[in-house]
Amino acid sequence: MKTPIFTGACVAIVTPYNENGIDFDKLGELIELQIAGGTNAITICGTTGEASTQTIEEHKAAIEYCVKKVDHRVKVIAGTGSNCTMTALDLSLYAESCGVDGLLIVTPYYNKATQTGLIKHYTYIADRVHTPIIMYNVPSRTGTAFTAETYYELSKHPMINGIKEASGNFGLVTHTLALCGDNINIWSGNDDQVVPLMALGAKGVISVVSNVYPQLMAEMTQLCLDGKFDEAAKLQVSSIGLMDALFIEVNPIPVKVAMNMMGLDVGKLRMPLCDMSAAHKEVLAKALMNAGLEVKNPTAGA
Repeated sequence: MKTPIFTGACVAIVTPYNENGIDFDKLGELIELQIAGGTNAITICGTTGEASTQTIEEHKAAIEYCVKKVDHRVKVIAGTGSNCTMTALDLSLYAESCGVDGLLIVTPYYNKATQTGLIKHYTYIADRVHTPIIMYNVPSRTGTAFTAETYYELSKHPMINGIKEASGNFGLVTHTLALCGDNINIWSGNDDQVVPLMALGAKGVISVVSNVYPQLMAEMTQLCLDGKFDEAAKLQVSSIGLMDALFIEVNPIPVKVAMNMMGLDVGKLRMPLCDMSAAHKEVLAKALMNAGLEVKNPTAGA
């Protein structure tokens, strides 16, 4: 049995920016808000953290800062994936040197890979690190998807701890668990599918929604871990409007706009991501208020 890196809710934290680059003071504030809100783990430099538009230096600095700021209060997972195996290894080794608890490694994108290539990619990295790896399956972004058989082969490696599953393919999850048993851990990569995935055996979620409502995702996942799926399902269903609004445009556009609406002042997006349309801002502001969240500036952008 592989002990999961974390159970419950992990925020895929945004990266706040100012005119000088990463706003580390603001990042520190966001980390404190997450810990106070009951978040069990923090993923730094993931998709939501705009890692793909950061320099390598910024990427490494954000990881180092997050580890030091968290100071072992919750788990820290670093996004270290790349479409270049050597770059992913370099980032992974650096994150390991900083003391992260886990490495989140997305499948190679654009150049993609065969199933054999995926096995070689993850095995090459796993053979050279001593920090557990979460494989990230998000074919809607990468154009590459795992099969259950590939998961099974990779689950044999002691450093491969689990999967962030954002494919929306429940059949894949079911077949993977049937093949791998407790030799692999699964976390939902979709906020709107947390309860059904945890009912199948997932250990929690790596969440976008936690950026604006950490208490919600922490409570939902804890209810599932306690076997209270009826209560968790009510939270899942009642919050679907908020979840839909936070993905009304490509992530992380809506969540950064939402945080600015809430007065959290996380700065602007980096191109090619850009501010939301006015019509979508109306939908988003209404969803935030319907969820009971305070909106200080409903026309704020990012």
